[in-house]
Amino acid sequence: MGLIQNFEKLLASGTDNAMLRFGLGSGYFEEGQIPQALLHLARAVQQDPGYSAAWKIYGKALAKAGRTVEAVEAYQQGIRAAEKKGDVQAAKEMRVFLRRLQKV
Repeated sequence: MGLIQNFEKLLASGTDNAMLRFGLGSGYFEEGQIPQALLHLARAVQQDPGYSAAWKIYGKALAKAGRTVEAVEAYQQGIRAAEKKGDVQAAKEMRVFLRRLQKV
């Protein structure tokens, strides 16, 4: 059984938290299943607005879905979250992704 299936089982059993949603969203993103990725990543950042890694993947998924305005907003929120907790690398990466989006 794959990672996504294991995570889905946990979710179905009643476990629901930002880390689980991040795992599901990341897994679906890696498999190119963007609508499912967006669903779980949106929930992850709702559950934990300070989860900078979730914001980063959420921004990527939104950009991939062609939802540029929302991707920009996600990156901006992610940068604030990363800076607040001292996650310099995540903030730096999101700034790069944000600049690329804003050039389009």
